[in-house]
Amino acid sequence: MQFIKFIALRFFFFLCFLYGSSQDSDVYVVKDHYTKQEVDIVMRDGIKLHTTIYSPKDTSKKYPILMQRTPYSSRPYGDDQFRSKIGPNEFLMKEGNIIVYQDVRGRWMSEGVYDNMRAYIPNKKGKQFDEASDTYDTIDWLIKNVANTNGKVGVWGISYPGFYATYSLLDAHPALKAVSPQACIGDFYFDDFHHNGAYLLSYWRATAVFGYEKTKPTAEAWYTFPDLKSEDQYQFFLDAGPLSNLDKYYKEDNVFWTQLKEHPDYDDFWQKRGIIQHLKDIKPAVMVVGGLFDAEDLYGPFETYENIENKSKNYNIMVFGPWSHGDWARTKKRQTIGNVHFGDDLSFNFQKNIETKFFNHFLKGEADDNSGLPEIQIFDTGKKEWNSFDSWPPKNVEKKTYYLTSNEQLSEKMSGGFSEFISDPKKPVPYSEDIKMVFTPRKYMTDDQRFAARRPDVLVFETSVLTEDITLSGEVLAKLNVATTGTDADWVVKLVDVYPNDTKDTKDTQEYLKMSNYHMMVRSEVMRGRYRNSFGKPEPFTPNKKTDVNLKLQDVHHTFKKGHKIQIQIQSTWFPLIDLNPQTYVDNIFKAGASDFVKQTHKIYHDSEIEVMILK
Repeated sequence: MQFIKFIALRFFFFLCFLYGSSQDSDVYVVKDHYTKQEVDIVMRDGIKLHTTIYSPKDTSKKYPILMQRTPYSSRPYGDDQFRSKIGPNEFLMKEGNIIVYQDVRGRWMSEGVYDNMRAYIPNKKGKQFDEASDTYDTIDWLIKNVANTNGKVGVWGISYPGFYATYSLLDAHPALKAVSPQACIGDFYFDDFHHNGAYLLSYWRATAVFGYEKTKPTAEAWYTFPDLKSEDQYQFFLDAGPLSNLDKYYKEDNVFWTQLKEHPDYDDFWQKRGIIQHLKDIKPAVMVVGGLFDAEDLYGPFETYENIENKSKNYNIMVFGPWSHGDWARTKKRQTIGNVHFGDDLSFNFQKNIETKFFNHFLKGEADDNSGLPEIQIFDTGKKEWNSFDSWPPKNVEKKTYYLTSNEQLSEKMSGGFSEFISDPKKPVPYSEDIKMVFTPRKYMTDDQRFAARRPDVLVFETSVLTEDITLSGEVLAKLNVATTGTDADWVVKLVDVYPNDTKDTKDTQEYLKMSNYHMMVRSEVMRGRYRNSFGKPEPFTPNKKTDVNLKLQDVHHTFKKGHKIQIQIQSTWFPLIDLNPQTYVDNIFKAGASDFVKQTHKIYHDSEIEVMILK
């Protein structure tokens, strides 16, 4: 029980830190500058959504409204209880804006039934509702009932609130002028809980947050976390065995766990919950924000920007920094992911010079295309500097192909033959050397990969030492030619920056490591082999038959500097980041038995390609 309370408390403080609801002391006291009221706004179907409104005490001028809709609670509740920080950042808080938080339908103090990634309904009629109509109805009420507003509204949110920010763009209220979806979920089959058909086992404990329904408004958590009695997540999940053995922790009353088990494929259930396909003819100004090392929502921001850019004529820009999930909303001076330091004051500068500038221009300023912000601001994670472009990917890139050839070489010339390895579900490759139990993983996105490179079940291909800088900017596509003795397999591809031997340690370097020859993971992704041709129609492999498997890694902007090496690692387990593939085809891996998990031999043919975009 104590462990459950510890996990619940830790998760609450994580949300508070990320979404600004912690009660830490601050020199600026919100209560001295803002009044607070809590209202229940009636939606078109009669359901009431709990909404908290912070209004500046200075009523000598009119203010825009900045709103966040969240499933993580608009707490603290009570008219006399104030957050220590409100709004997207301290600058927007201190200069004065009307700040609004709302519990979405079915969560916390709001009425209704919660639907995880509620499907969008185009051309709604009568009392039909979705998150777009709830946003519209809320904005309509606020504009008509909140004093001292200038009639303009902005919406922001990170992670799940980022999804609701994106949702506000659909059937947008005329008063909605500026929206910033940040680390925004785009599709739950490719963000967070799934990656290309593989289940993200590392997010299993988060199922508690989304899976339990409540029957009435509540200010207290109605869900609990499973007590795992372990601090070693690798061993815990290895001992647990098949996914079906985890049913003892989540019963039928956990709706989300049931949905995950019953819909392993990208069927209609998941397809209609995606929001990416609906992003067309968008009217409000948009600033998409993401972290290049966001382990949770990397797919969503890139896809959100791209789809709006290709299907709308609105103002649409993108910012990607060397951040993990939500780092840009924090105030730490030193920006470090794991062992790698990228610079100082990066989040502070973003909040002051980019985020604040964006919202002020469209909510208080001229609101034209001349915002002073570039179309693309993205951080070069190799050179450790900001770059600006007019488009993404940049126009001055060219495609280059590397081959996975013999003698562990990553070469511009193809060779014959193949490399092979034995993949044993009883001894899967860890995704991290760290022994810990994490709620959701983060640090591994830049972790040293030497531990994996030295395993016999990980294939390594790398260039010679580079004689000049090479900047990869855009998509990385692995076009694998494979074979397996089994009938199913996962294929994990990692892009790695191998540091020179003379690289010095920093104060961020873990005690057991050295930066000499550090293998920094730049990007990685998995493809569940059964979905190689269709995420909706899985199919087994024919044993020992050469087969194409294409895997798109999310975009990068990274300079492999002179003296470094470019490395590709290939493996078939990545545990317990993703669940174990039985390597014997079964219709539903969530229902696989222990006997289905079989050791198999996998081949990578040397005509396999890695396509990258090189910045010229």
